[in-house]
Amino acid sequence: MRAPDEPRGGRGAAEDEFDAFYTASVGRLIGQLYAMTGDFAEAQDVVQEAFVRAWERRAELDLDGAPEAWVRTVAWRLAVSRWRRVRTALAFARRQGPPAPAPPPEPHHVVLVQALRRIPEAQRRAVVLHHLCDLTVRQVAAETGSPVGTVKAHLSRGRAALARLLADTELDPRTNSLPEVRHG
Repeated sequence: MRAPDEPRGGRGAAEDEFDAFYTASVGRLIGQLYAMTGDFAEAQDVVQEAFVRAWERRAELDLDGAPEAWVRTVAWRLAVSRWRRVRTALAFARRQGPPAPAPPPEPHHVVLVQALRRIPEAQRRAVVLHHLCDLTVRQVAAETGSPVGTVKAHLSRGRAALARLLADTELDPRTNSLPEVRHG
């Protein structure tokens, strides 16, 4: 049996008192930080983080003193710290300059990818894992969750389909893509 002065659920008076403090002040603090930062989402984030820190220190936090001022100060410092990190990151990015332009893919790579897109997904995955990622048939089977025999069949069919598709590797000048392949 619990003692008459013990709160229900085994919670201590400090936890209940903190909950009451939170409920009474969270909205007001978010409003104040929103006014200070100009960013509602940021205000919510920093106030919540400040309350987490207050909860961790609830035993030392004087709820009869000025706990709201403590949470507000912590939230403001968190906001300033975030601004500084963002400002530092932006300054670093500016010093780095724009990224170097990436060279376009080689024409043979474009043709290969176009051909791979035209074969069934299971065959495409097996071919890429085996030939481009240099995995063994067993490793491909393990990664795809397929039996070794199925992987071998996918590889065989995928290579045959690619051979048909890549037999004439010149792009159709009208569409800048592989010519249609007739199966039959």
